[in-house]
Amino acid sequence: MHTGLIELNWSSVMILINIFILYLIIKKFFWEKLRNFMLKRQQNVVDAIASAEAVNAKADEKMANYEKKIAHSEEEGREIVKKAKIRADANAKIIIDEANEKANNIVLQAEKEIDRERQKAVSDMKQEIMSLALMAAGRIIERQLQSSGEQEKIVDQVIEEAGKSGWQK
Repeated sequence: MHTGLIELNWSSVMILINIFILYLIIKKFFWEKLRNFMLKRQQNVVDAIASAEAVNAKADEKMANYEKKIAHSEEEGREIVKKAKIRADANAKIIIDEANEKANNIVLQAEKEIDRERQKAVSDMKQEIMSLALMAAGRIIERQLQSSGEQEKIVDQVIEEAGKSGWQK
């Protein structure tokens, strides 16, 4: 026997009546609670989304503030480095100027010392030349008394003896 897809019998009617009674019971006792639960759940989700958006907005604001602070800190760092470089350049110039001044003073002192040594050498040389001239004159006079033609030999001999005595040192 072949039966149709939908058959109307007493059990089907009873099932429909049971479903209707369950619907009435649920509507009478649980529908309002279920509806309130769903509304609360919906409100919680809406509140959570709004709170998350507020937190995200606050985080974005803090991020922007931190980025501004970082940019400001970087600018301050560059300014500090710039000022330090300017101070270092100024100090380097002062040190170089002082070194140049000291070098000039040393050169001036060396020139003065050289001049004193030159004057001393000239004075010593004059003394030596006078001594040689006196020695030569003495020898010439001595030889003139002995012979008059040997004066040139005497001068050469005096110069040779003076060279041996080290008057040039």
